[in-house]
Amino acid sequence: MTERTHTPGPARKEAGTPSPFPPRPARNRKRGPSRLRPARLGPADVVRLGSTGLRTRPLRVFLSALGIAIGVAAMIAVVGISGSGQAEVDRRLDALGTNLLRVAPGESLSGEKSELPEESVAMIRRIPPVQEVAATGETGAHVYRNERIAIGRTGSLSVLAADTGLLPAVGGRLREGRWLDSATEEYPAVVLGATAAQRLDAYRPGIRVWIGGRWFSLIGVLDPVPLAPELDSAALVGRPAARTYLRFDGHPSTVYVRAEDSRIAAVRDVLAATAYPEKPGEVRVSRPSDALAAREATESALTGLLLGLGGVALLVGGVGVGNTMVISVLERRTEIGLRRALGATRAQIRTQFVMESLLLSLIGGLAGTVLGTLITSGYALSRDWPTVVPAWASAAGIGSTLVIGAAAGLYPAVRASRLAPTRALAGA
Repeated sequence: MTERTHTPGPARKEAGTPSPFPPRPARNRKRGPSRLRPARLGPADVVRLGSTGLRTRPLRVFLSALGIAIGVAAMIAVVGISGSGQAEVDRRLDALGTNLLRVAPGESLSGEKSELPEESVAMIRRIPPVQEVAATGETGAHVYRNERIAIGRTGSLSVLAADTGLLPAVGGRLREGRWLDSATEEYPAVVLGATAAQRLDAYRPGIRVWIGGRWFSLIGVLDPVPLAPELDSAALVGRPAARTYLRFDGHPSTVYVRAEDSRIAAVRDVLAATAYPEKPGEVRVSRPSDALAAREATESALTGLLLGLGGVALLVGGVGVGNTMVISVLERRTEIGLRRALGATRAQIRTQFVMESLLLSLIGGLAGTVLGTLITSGYALSRDWPTVVPAWASAAGIGSTLVIGAAAGLYPAVRASRLAPTRALAGA
């Protein structure tokens, strides 16, 4: 019988005896190689990668951003100039006052032009909230530079009999000379409106003009009157002088009324019946500031058209950005392939090119905002207007460029992310 030999070895571990060897770490128990994870790009990394392509191609960046800048500048300039013009109108209305009403004769039922009674000015003055009343009347005469001018060549200028209180009532100002007063309204003296002085080439007080077959001395020239533009093309003489020299019948053709601001609507409701109690339906009452507001509405329509043109320019700039990004992808295929071979994911490639497009659009948007503000400021200063550039216009301009930039860069970014590393490195 064969005997079993026992090879000496380590003593068997008794129960409860601690092992002299430390346990293996849990990480060493995994079998197979560990799985690599792509590095994450932080916001600063994304911006740095996106700006790399811009720094290496400055001329192309300038030309592409220029298209965006022109569109944004056009939009901001249109909004800014419109806002500056509106601010100027508001400033002038605040200075002139919006409490001016104009009373004029209308038409009768037969279609003939009515006439306001001679006492209409005195009756309107009795309304308690009324502050100032002044009237002008048509004389039927014409004004000429001298007696040798043909009778028919009137230059569309009229001759009006005016009250001495007309200038403060309409908010007018003198450019040269003096206004009609108690010392000059009875004599052949005349004050010309701004347009009338230009057409007659008569600016200096002391010269003479030919009115109604006799000479009148020029004593003053007015600045343009925004609330009563009909006075700009008129020659104004005193009411007594108009009766004496021009056969004026005394009926006012226009009555200008200033009333308290808080009661302007109430005064407007009773003006027609007060001016012509027998035929209030043949009296027209208007507010000159409403005409200015209507003119602003017309200018707003033009502003909308120009904004549309600015939007088209901005869209064209966005197309230019998209074209630049497509060309950039084609030129940088090797770079894209190398980054993909080194472990960059498709999402990181997409993010890089979208960020590059956004930065390009942002540069154009900021440049366009500055350019549009400078254009608005220059135009406003040349017209002596206050400069107004709404904050929403600047924000909308930059925001629209970012949206257009993201849209323009999305397709090139997706195309870049789909390039296979091997084909990109081979230049295929």
